[in-house]
Amino acid sequence: MLAAGRLGIVRQMRTFIPTARQTNWLLIVGFLAVGEALYVRYLAIEHAPVSLACQASQNILQSTWLCATFHLAIAAYNNSVFGWVAVIAAALNLVRPSILLMTVAIAAAGMGLVLHNAGLAGLAAGLLILSLARPTPAAN
Repeated sequence: MLAAGRLGIVRQMRTFIPTARQTNWLLIVGFLAVGEALYVRYLAIEHAPVSLACQASQNILQSTWLCATFHLAIAAYNNSVFGWVAVIAAALNLVRPSILLMTVAIAAAGMGLVLHNAGLAGLAAGLLILSLARPTPAAN
């Protein structure tokens, strides 16, 4: 609580808390991101017949959607794309909270945790938790 001057008017700081509708949206996006990451990891990357077949087809444009997703996930893993996107979106959300940044950070962190970018994705999850305690930006 902040006291405003001599009059003793007390103003409460409002933290960034998503509404019920926004929370439902974040849950849906989070579960879909983790579900897709689990699907790609366990049914493409770690499943030997699919993994070998996708590695044999080097031309991404002529392969199936599963092999294209396999190649995309491997390329993103090699460059820690999921982790870096999650950290950048979570850091921006910490500075200026918004539902869009939180959505991107949750999706990227969920995929990063499942697809072996756990260090950066875990840092992003911690920044997201901290962003819930940050005061909302002042209205212009």
